[in-house]
Amino acid sequence: MSRNQPAAEVPAHEELRVPVHGGDLAVLRWPAADPGAPVVLALHGITANGLSWARVAHHLAGRVTLLAPDLRGRAHSGTLPGPYGIAAHADDMAAVAARLAPGPVVLTGHSMGAFTAALTAVRHPGLPSALLLVDGGVTFPVPTDLEPDELIAAVLGPAMARLSMTFEDRAAYRAFWQRHPGFAAAWSPWVDAYIQRDLIGEEPELRSSCALEAIRVDGIDQLGGEVAEAIHRLPLPARLLWAERGLMDEPQGLYDDERLAAAKLDPERVRTRRVPGTNHYTILVGDTGARLVADQLLAEAGVTAP
Repeated sequence: MSRNQPAAEVPAHEELRVPVHGGDLAVLRWPAADPGAPVVLALHGITANGLSWARVAHHLAGRVTLLAPDLRGRAHSGTLPGPYGIAAHADDMAAVAARLAPGPVVLTGHSMGAFTAALTAVRHPGLPSALLLVDGGVTFPVPTDLEPDELIAAVLGPAMARLSMTFEDRAAYRAFWQRHPGFAAAWSPWVDAYIQRDLIGEEPELRSSCALEAIRVDGIDQLGGEVAEAIHRLPLPARLLWAERGLMDEPQGLYDDERLAAAKLDPERVRTRRVPGTNHYTILVGDTGARLVADQLLAEAGVTAP
């Protein structure tokens, strides 16, 4: 496949609008073949959007309905105003579930979305029937000598730097992401569609849709307080899938056995599993990671075993 191939193979989805505080939230829906099938509500990372779940949708193959919102301040929800923060996202997810899901949902999230999923479960305990966290949700050690804004930039790297950049066309944005070590070996039509959804504006000054203040507030929010404590207050058991490699495909991932032990998780409430051969991004958008995530979601939904 050419690295510039368009996203022709991305599975078809609907785009819906759900009223929330300040306006409407964009929600992508991949409907199940059976209207009565379970519903999965999937939350993306801090500078991502709902299409980051497209490859998982491919492997779910219509056996459940997948709902993947663009969180407040991103992509087609980019113009929604504050207040931002993980609690605001959690309450938005309650509104999405109330409008689009007939009962409890399998709740999942990647990266910041995992923190949001955990806090959603705490704030709205009747919403989830199961909880799957993907390389996120557990606060990890961070440098203590950096200001919060410096820390966010240090952790997110190029993903944060791009928010103040402009791009002359979509090909330039594609090239930017294809150089990213976390994506370089896993480029696909799914990834292309996901990153292109982020762009707004007109050529030659295309830019990311992410609201800088939303990213700043949400990033700082993950470092402590009720967001960091949510993993210890869950109203139901959860599973954490963690990537062995990091955001820049470096050998040290966000988590390892030592960091998870230091987090003092209740092993009866949070089961953890390392996903070999994946980094922070490919655990969701790479084929191996997306297939495993989909299988685990199906298992949590009671559709099939992983």
